[in-house]
Amino acid sequence: MKVAASDYDGTLLRGGKIDEETLQAVKKWRAAGNKFGVISGRDYGMLVPQLFAFGLEFDYTVCNNGGIIRDAKEHVRFQAEIEPAALTAIAEEPLAAKSFHFAFSAADVTYLCHQSEGSWIEREAKEWDFPIIYIEESEIGTLKKIQQFSMGFPLPAESDACAAALNARLGDKIHAYPNACSLDITPVGVGKDQGIRTLLSVMGWDGAEVFAIGDETNDLPMLKAFDGYTLTTAREAIQKQAKEVFPSVGAMLEHYCD
Repeated sequence: MKVAASDYDGTLLRGGKIDEETLQAVKKWRAAGNKFGVISGRDYGMLVPQLFAFGLEFDYTVCNNGGIIRDAKEHVRFQAEIEPAALTAIAEEPLAAKSFHFAFSAADVTYLCHQSEGSWIEREAKEWDFPIIYIEESEIGTLKKIQQFSMGFPLPAESDACAAALNARLGDKIHAYPNACSLDITPVGVGKDQGIRTLLSVMGWDGAEVFAIGDETNDLPMLKAFDGYTLTTAREAIQKQAKEVFPSVGAMLEHYCD
């Protein structure tokens, strides 16, 4: 059996849509007895309504960069947690003050604070109807079962700088993954590579051949771990670390489907 794991933003979702070639290739891939799913830094509520709206078939989702795994019936099969004390320590990082928002991902809700102009969390929540609970910064340390702490910056360089500072100071507890202007922070040991390994275990797919594809820095752990693929639209630095480069996810699936 083959298991395909695709990043969402910039990989599956390009130009505000999932192209028809890819939608049909996913159907063909699954009809051949293979599995397909999406592995994303997004919350479940920011991802799955879009997959349904675009008519994408899938067997699983790995959200929050590996922080939570659900099967096709939306049952939670795994979830990680950032320690509450670590959440507070992250929020106190001076470079984090430039972020548009502090967003905290739990299984069924996103907590939001420190929101300012430029934040996309509230906009997407309204568009895709997923719940947000607004909190004060003083409440951050009381949050439980948070899989991911996310920020957003005006410039990618600011995201990179904050990630480097957090990883240097709190690397024994968390890992910060810069992704263009976004910054996703997970418990240490959680990432897209480990997300796929955990997925295979909890779904009983051990031994399956993995086809991972993504286009950004937070995808590199899974591309390196599973000899993965990227797109012609990815930056050269990403393309150099991929096994092969394809014009679309659908093109990769068509190439390896049998």
